Amino acid sequence: MTVRPRKARSRRPTMNDVARAAGVSQTAVSFVLNDRPDATISEETRARIWQAVTDLGYRPNAMAQALRSGKSSLLGFVTDEIATTPFAGLIIRGAQDAAWAHHRILTLVNTDKRADLESEAIGALLKHQVEGIVFATMYHHEISLPAILGDVPIALSNCYCADSRVAAAVPDEERGGYEATRHLLERGHRDVAYVSNIDDIPATHGRLAGYRRALHEFGLPFREDRVRYLPSVQEGGYDAVMSLMRQSGERPTALFCFNDRMAMGAYAALQDLGLRIPQDISVVGFDNQELIAAHLRPPLTTLRLPHYEMGRWSVEALLGKVGTPSRTLIHCPLIERESVARVDAKQARARSVKDSST
Repeated sequence: MTVRPRKARSRRPTMNDVARAAGVSQTAVSFVLNDRPDATISEETRARIWQAVTDLGYRPNAMAQALRSGKSSLLGFVTDEIATTPFAGLIIRGAQDAAWAHHRILTLVNTDKRADLESEAIGALLKHQVEGIVFATMYHHEISLPAILGDVPIALSNCYCADSRVAAAVPDEERGGYEATRHLLERGHRDVAYVSNIDDIPATHGRLAGYRRALHEFGLPFREDRVRYLPSVQEGGYDAVMSLMRQSGERPTALFCFNDRMAMGAYAALQDLGLRIPQDISVVGFDNQELIAAHLRPPLTTLRLPHYEMGRWSVEALLGKVGTPSRTLIHCPLIERESVARVDAKQARARSVKDSST
């Protein structure tokens, strides 16, 4: 019987191999891989080392690294329920991209708003010596931090806490409401109604404040009869628009809706009333839920919630890459589609006369 020699197992690349390939000392490689803040190593040398790591397929011993440095290169990402929402991909992608750019691994836990699961998950993350934890929520609101956290670094995404020193990335709600309303005013509309949410949350107050600021900037009065407060769902938008359009006097020429779901209800109400978008009335939403906004007919002009940017910023803050941590407002950019028409003063007056005579 012929005995075949056992095939030699390919040797796993070492830190020495990386040092030789990059033309640097093993100490320099160790400093870069462990992200030592006191190491004076040029960006060109760092790039050479990471290129050698990639080319050789070097993988450091994560357990040994954690024991030596007290760090695991792991970051925790704890959410209430955002991982099961349409926004999950973007906020997690932003956090993942930032983590990967700084050679960290993101560990995701979705708690389904269960305090017991949250506490258990945080305990497990701490046992694995995570360098820090990001908390992310489905909608912008204040949260309380669990006592179990101790002194582990924390950053927040789409939420904030009472301690203003904790880094938090949240949407700039007031600027968003202002830019949505200003977009309509710049296109000649002078009678803009607002379909608002009824909940006591930052988005409700901020977007209404932005709406009022834009009206004031254009020398227009705030009219309480042009605002409706209802639950921020499709039915709420439908009922709000029916109420606005059936009140006596001239109807508004444009609608700003608290979110895209309310705008979807507004579309249905306007269709039932025989009004065309944007020929008869213009509509702007908020959130940019693409399954809604991009598929309405006509496609909805709206503002995009900056989920990717918030996820990325929170990880950058966690790793000390954004300067002094604090609550930071992230811009909600306008996404122009086809639901807004430009009108001139003559057209607006003609509409008013027509409405008042019917």
